[in-house]
Amino acid sequence: MMKEIDISYRTMFAELTQRSLDAQFAVDFPLDGWFVTVTVKDRDYWYFDLPTPEGKDKRSYVGPASDESITERVKAHKEIKDNIRERRRMVSTLRRAGLPGPDPFAGDVTKALADAGLFRLRAVLIGSVAFSTYAGMLGVRLPSSAMQTGDADFAQDFAISAGGVQDSLPPILEILQSVDPEFRAVPHQADKAKVVAFQNAKGYRVEFLTGNRGSDEYTGKPSPMPALGGASAENLRFLDYLIYEPIRTVLLFREGVNVLVPAPERYAVHKLIVASRRLTDTLGRVKSDKDLTQASLLFEALIETRHDDELADAWGEAWERGGSWKEGLCNGLLMLPDKGVKALAKALRSQMPDLEELRADDRSK
Repeated sequence: MMKEIDISYRTMFAELTQRSLDAQFAVDFPLDGWFVTVTVKDRDYWYFDLPTPEGKDKRSYVGPASDESITERVKAHKEIKDNIRERRRMVSTLRRAGLPGPDPFAGDVTKALADAGLFRLRAVLIGSVAFSTYAGMLGVRLPSSAMQTGDADFAQDFAISAGGVQDSLPPILEILQSVDPEFRAVPHQADKAKVVAFQNAKGYRVEFLTGNRGSDEYTGKPSPMPALGGASAENLRFLDYLIYEPIRTVLLFREGVNVLVPAPERYAVHKLIVASRRLTDTLGRVKSDKDLTQASLLFEALIETRHDDELADAWGEAWERGGSWKEGLCNGLLMLPDKGVKALAKALRSQMPDLEELRADDRSK
């Protein structure tokens, strides 16, 4: 049985998440500016106008007015006060309690991008760095061996970047070089004029991804992303599912880094799909094993913390998306560790009561 953390630490993690958002909000939006609402395609969005020395207002994207956490902070903007030392103490306490954080370099990279406004522009942290946040979010202990990584991946919806936020980061390369001057842009193989990844001398890679926009014609080609400070993004199938309705949480690094990550149930189901599509070479098989380990751990954690319904809904949505999705789910299921299968079967008892039997039948063919 997966061990849950003490309620006091779960409460502290939730408080740190809120405090880190308050702090980032105060940095992004100085008190001498003001908030305005803008209606785009019948939806209201918050923007922030900041006067410039030239007498013009610089407008920055804040977020959808439907996001209650954003709207509350807009209303309480002048009351937000930050205490970095206290947040660092909370991070230290949570780390000593066994909750994981990123390795220091991944933390520095993510913090630099967060401070530049990446998550304000509705980008999402994905991959193993995001996985490290689920222990605190769900209130369970997850093994650190499942979080080791040599890269950091970020995703943004194409429509959001192309016009949804009407704002942009500073140049991505400059942000990354503030962390390590040896970061360089890596031209895309299919279009040398576009860059979706950045790498330093030690091989640490930062990559930007986006959904495939409903057609295979974009696969293998980079998409320009106006909000990403000159970076483009690699088109990947199934990614739109992963980053739909992301969750705000905190990365346990320094004083806490407020980030957006995929919902844990979507992360787990997505890992099950992509694991079956990596088996083309040795590196792919290693990544596939890691995908399956993370999926299995999250299936267990979601059941242990009574999130059966959310997991069942996430599985059902993926299953109903068509043949290639069903194929990916079934192929991933064949390779999933037994503990993960048992947890998933419990969540799907009404949708697919013979899940373990189905896997046994598939293996015998």
